[in-house]
Formats: sequence, C-alpha cells, structure tokens
Amino acid sequence: MPGKHIKVRSSEGGEFDCYLATPDGGGKVPAIVLASAVHGVDQDVRAIADEFAAHGHIAAAPDLFWRTVPGPLARDDDRTKGRAQPRLERIRTGEADMADTLAAVRKLPQSNGRAAAIGFCYGGPYAILGPKRLGYDAGISCHGTQLIDYLKDLDGVTQPVCIIWGDQDHQAPPEVQAAYRAVPARMKNVEVHIFPGVLHGYMMKGNQKAYHPETVRFSMTRALAILDGLRGEGRARSAA
Repeated sequence: MPGKHIKVRSSEGGEFDCYLATPDGGGKVPAIVLASAVHGVDQDVRAIADEFAAHGHIAAAPDLFWRTVPGPLARDDDRTKGRAQPRLERIRTGEADMADTLAAVRKLPQSNGRAAAIGFCYGGPYAILGPKRLGYDAGISCHGTQLIDYLKDLDGVTQPVCIIWGDQDHQAPPEVQAAYRAVPARMKNVEVHIFPGVLHGYMMKGNQKAYHPETVRFSMTRALAILDGLRGEGRARSAA
C-alpha cells in the first residue's frame, strides 16, 4: 500500500513534510528513516520507503531541505546544488530534522521504539550521526557522500553501521574507500561493502546510468537484516 505525506513538528519551530509508509498488520515493528539525496523525497525515495513497508517496517522520509528549497527536485534542476550548500553546515542543521522525525515515528501505534537511519548520497552521513547522537539504533549508508568528514564520528558507536559503495563512485575516491575498508578490523559493529564497477547513485532507478539492480538487492537485504535485528519490544534511546 502506498504511503502518505504527513507533517512533522520541528523542535526549532515550524513543521516539515515527511513521506510515511506503514506496513499492514497490527504488530509493533521497527522503523527506518530515509535521508535523501539532494533531489529530495522523489519517486525513487518513496518507492524505497514503500518497499520497506511491504517488508513489514515503518518507513519515513523527511524533507531535509524545507528551510531552503523544499520538496523533490528534478535531477537537472540547478537548485539541487544550492539548497545543500554549505554541505557540512546543512547536514548539521538536518540532524534536528532526523531527530524530530524519529520522535514522531516512535509515537506511532505500530512502533516498537527502535529505528535505523538509512542515507543516500547527501544523506549518507546520517548513517553515522544517527547512531552517534540522534537516538537511532543502527545506520546504513548507500553511496554516501562527504563520509571522510565523519570517519572520527564512528569512534564510540556500538550500534550496527553498514557502509555500501561502488568502487567507481566519484563521490568516494579510493583514499576514502581505503579509510573505511580499515574500520571493520577495529570495529566489529561496522561493515563496509564496496562493489566493483558500480557508480554513484546506484540505488536510484531514476538514475539510469548508475542504477545497479544487483547492488540494490544486496543493500536492501542488508538493511532488512539490520531491521530484523531491531524487532521485539525495546526501550527507545533518547537523542543526545
């Protein structure tokens, strides 16, 4: 069943759009919050959220760009660049939105209080920041950008974190991939997967050049396995 658009109250004042997909059935289940690429919560992101819901999980995709240029944008729209800059500052600002979305999701009757963050491209850093200090129980990054700036944020994280790239990802050059390849040896909760010949943006069907069904299936399988580990009743952690 397709999801719906809801409003999430911002802890800083105002409210923002969020796409919410919920599973059939009445049991309590974990949630996953999708942090989009600069294109926003477009058809591709909504379809991924719907797929998570079809597998029995709550899925929410907040508009992280509501303060600048809200809504989904076409891939050739020049406004996608401006609304995500300065990049590190925008990501920091979006932490509040990810925390507020998590709080809203946890109020749903179907929520068991546990949640993972999954980030695509621009949203990739939230796979680390979510477990680090926003109250998330796990993080997954698919072709995440700017991750070298968050490598040190992994220190002290004990929740599951999964990082996935293609080795032809221009946003994750070899030195970045090498830095992350070294992490699992010292952190057993972190897994890093890098696939040969796969480009940046492989998760998005609308990116016809990069879309890679095999890597998409692997990424969804890993994300669903992590979510399955969050099933059952658990006490929600509060955001720091």
